[in-house]
Amino acid sequence: MGEAELIPASGLLVIHSDIFFYGDAATAALAEQIATDIQKHWNEPNAEIRIRNHSFRVVFNIKGFYEPGLRQETVWYNDNPRLNFFRVENFAHGNISFVDGLGSNTGYFKLENLLQTGTTAAHEYGHTLGLPHPEHLDLRGGQIPGIMYPRGTLTDPVFQYNPAAQAGTTGGTMDPVHRKVRIDDIQKLKLEKLSFSTNGCAQVGEFSSLYHEKHG
Repeated sequence: MGEAELIPASGLLVIHSDIFFYGDAATAALAEQIATDIQKHWNEPNAEIRIRNHSFRVVFNIKGFYEPGLRQETVWYNDNPRLNFFRVENFAHGNISFVDGLGSNTGYFKLENLLQTGTTAAHEYGHTLGLPHPEHLDLRGGQIPGIMYPRGTLTDPVFQYNPAAQAGTTGGTMDPVHRKVRIDDIQKLKLEKLSFSTNGCAQVGEFSSLYHEKHG
């Protein structure tokens, strides 16, 4: 989730997202690294959109904060669209990281997933902005995997965990490290359809506002 800010004088559309991390596996260094990874991936396309016959370059401004003493009430009653809250632990039910629905501002991260590749957090961030997994999960034929493709997607050998493996077998699916945010990922956000207030701001995503207890 985030807040979009139109800055006509600079020709920018800035998406602001502040992400607060709590839980036993969260650290200040991890919070900073995740924010850096998300920002790097989503700014890589250097995308532009047109709003009211004017072009705006889309810039993602992502900040990460370590909040070990986060209170439940802070999550429940937050009404600032820039704020997101994620628990980070070594164990997660289902062995995966997740967000609380498309266009949400809360979720639960498994530390191992985050450490495997910087695209994990960038992928989950896409969900918080409202993007689902693509329906067609066979990218064989030269396509670079977009950021929203899930683990298990079929790709050309060069993008597999093991380039020598047969497609669909162990090692023969997409290695998430190869995912990239593409221009069409930015286009699917439909930022040009946002309802901007008189101060040039608009909400991207919705409040899920769920505080997560540690999985046992």
